[in-house]
Amino acid sequence: MKMKFIFSGLLFLGLLSGQVELYAQSGPETVISPEDKFQNAFYEALKQKGIENYDKAILELEKCLALQPNNPAVYNELGRNYLSQKSYEKARVNFDKATQLDPKNKWYWMGLYDVFYQTKEYEQSIIVVRKLIEFDAKFKDDLVSLYMYTQQFDKALELINELEKTAEKSKTREMYKLQILSDAKFKGSEKNSLLEMLQKNPKEESNYIALIYLYSDSNQEEKAYEIAQLLEKNLPESDWAQVSLFKFHLNNNEPQKAIKSMNQVFGSNKVDNKIKHRILNEFLIFVTKNPQYDADLEKAIGYFENDKEVQVSKEIGKFYLNKKDFSKAIKYLEKDLQEDSGDMEATRLLLQAYADSNNFEKLGKTAEGLIDLYPLQPELYYYAGLANNQLKKFSKAKDLLESGIDYVVDQKQLEINFNIQLGEAYSGLGNTAKKELFFQKADKLLKER
Repeated sequence: MKMKFIFSGLLFLGLLSGQVELYAQSGPETVISPEDKFQNAFYEALKQKGIENYDKAILELEKCLALQPNNPAVYNELGRNYLSQKSYEKARVNFDKATQLDPKNKWYWMGLYDVFYQTKEYEQSIIVVRKLIEFDAKFKDDLVSLYMYTQQFDKALELINELEKTAEKSKTREMYKLQILSDAKFKGSEKNSLLEMLQKNPKEESNYIALIYLYSDSNQEEKAYEIAQLLEKNLPESDWAQVSLFKFHLNNNEPQKAIKSMNQVFGSNKVDNKIKHRILNEFLIFVTKNPQYDADLEKAIGYFENDKEVQVSKEIGKFYLNKKDFSKAIKYLEKDLQEDSGDMEATRLLLQAYADSNNFEKLGKTAEGLIDLYPLQPELYYYAGLANNQLKKFSKAKDLLESGIDYVVDQKQLEINFNIQLGEAYSGLGNTAKKELFFQKADKLLKER
């Protein structure tokens, strides 16, 4: 990402030429020296820029320029004002002039960089950033990004590898590197480079991770496994080794080893949550085929109790509902609602799970209880009516369904379902005319879909 610097006009005070001198004379008027005129105009320009009155600031700076036509600070301030107005060409001309007059001032080059970056002239930005690197090596990260934007992946990779040795780790750099290495063109040479780096520095974790990724992506699973084992050997505390070893152990039908690796990853603060969710999903699929490890799944889910990004219990409930394993779906959806009783999506899924598993007593009791809390939710009336129909409490079902159907808006399938259940209720009550009326309404809605 592009670095942002806060610039204050006060930094230029040392650049303003001359000391302020007052030339007094007898009489009511005071003669103002050129230096005073310059300083007054410059301060006024800073003030006007501060209140975003850029046109007035520019007029004041033009007065300064008439007095000191070779003052780089004035050109820089003009550039800043024009940049704020998005007058990019005028901004560029003024920043360029400032850098010519004082090429050793980083801030003037920064202004030029701002222009090229905002106008997406990344090739020009690269030229300026190379200059800025002479002032501050941190701009090398900007250069990496610019190489990526201009698809100069070979230069980006070379610079990333250099920064891995000399600078602090960066997630952005890691992301760029994985993006580059997804191209087969770079994989072979990068593998060799990483292997050489591992020999020189066997304690650098990122090189192992990159190699594991490269081998896995090239379907060289045995090689990837070897590197993961080497990482575990040389850096036994590495949580990243366990990320890879988990999958290998699972594939090799070594569930106890996989579970051990999984638990270490879940307890780590270093591993990204997205990776943890992926591992949990893989383990969930494994447990559906191997239910004897249900207890380990329960323990794994416990690591995510305070997860703000994903409601894990609900997602597992959805998974089992789709698999038509209703007892497990109910178990996890109930768990989710214990953690967040206001989750209406989980509520609807739970009611559907009760219905699909023919647990109508539970369905009716739960739906009716929720109507008191959420009286405007039509699905609650529908499920309560469905349950009472199945329990042959037709009069109660009719009352619930007739109360709830008024809340159905732009939900055609739900409206169809209401009419079907009303038909069932009136059928149970022996009212053939009403039964036919509601079944006909349902049939008409079905044809309109």
